[in-house]
Amino acid sequence: MICGRGMPVRVLVTGVSGQLGHDVCQELERRNIGFLGTNSAEMDIINQNIVRERMFAYRPDALIHCAAYTAVDRAEEDVERAFLVNEQGTHNLAEVCRLLDAKMVYVSTDYVFPGNGTAPYETSSAAAPLNAYGKSKLAGELAVRTALEKHFIVRTSWVFGVHGNNFVKTMLRLAETRDRVQVVNDQVGSPTYTKDLARLLCGMVETEKYGTYHATNEGVCSWAEFAAAIFRAAGKHVLVEPVTTAEYTASRAIRPLNSRMSKASLTAAGFARLPAWEDALERYLHELRSAAYTPGLL
Repeated sequence: MICGRGMPVRVLVTGVSGQLGHDVCQELERRNIGFLGTNSAEMDIINQNIVRERMFAYRPDALIHCAAYTAVDRAEEDVERAFLVNEQGTHNLAEVCRLLDAKMVYVSTDYVFPGNGTAPYETSSAAAPLNAYGKSKLAGELAVRTALEKHFIVRTSWVFGVHGNNFVKTMLRLAETRDRVQVVNDQVGSPTYTKDLARLLCGMVETEKYGTYHATNEGVCSWAEFAAAIFRAAGKHVLVEPVTTAEYTASRAIRPLNSRMSKASLTAAGFARLPAWEDALERYLHELRSAAYTPGLL
């Protein structure tokens, strides 16, 4: 599926059916950069032969790898599949990038960290994932670092975008039928708008500032604070009842309590930090309204 054409630079984007991949395609098109967007039906990244065939046919200068196994709770029972996608699939892509001398952007996660304390994690902080999803994403990081030098590893968190499901849409849907919701208040991190993140990723591939980065919208909050902000911004009168992670029994996977990540690496490399998450939320809700989004249809 060819999403757009432009200048001679050729970028391959995986995971275009997801919210980040979709916005990366839109951002590349806005920049007039030629690209090919693929989903799992068009290029199964687990199949090494198909990856080689598709990538050698297109011969990209850069790859922005947005495809991933992201079902955090399901991964606890589906560990093999999570590692097949997030480690083996990533390895397959990185190996062909090396053969083609192409740059690669790998989107990783705050879940590679154990979530101890309250200090923001640096890119050099020791990784120690608490769940199968985090372990599989960390394995993907290692696969990229091992395979090629021309890589960007970008850890992000709490992602929301128009093209897919996310926490914001879940809260808006619940607001249609409830006047109060319970949300955990002891997990703290940074929401990230896919449009803002896509802008950064597309800017990165136009440079040679390789390395590991943390990229989220600025500021931190708990999930309960995020939910309350969503309801306020959307004009919904829903009471948020804060609960602890220990009291919340719906999750199978252990989640980090501290997902704060330092963006010092972005500043050091000369990349602009993303706007404040509150600003991003306002713009996102405006985008949803423009798209005539209906919460009840989810």
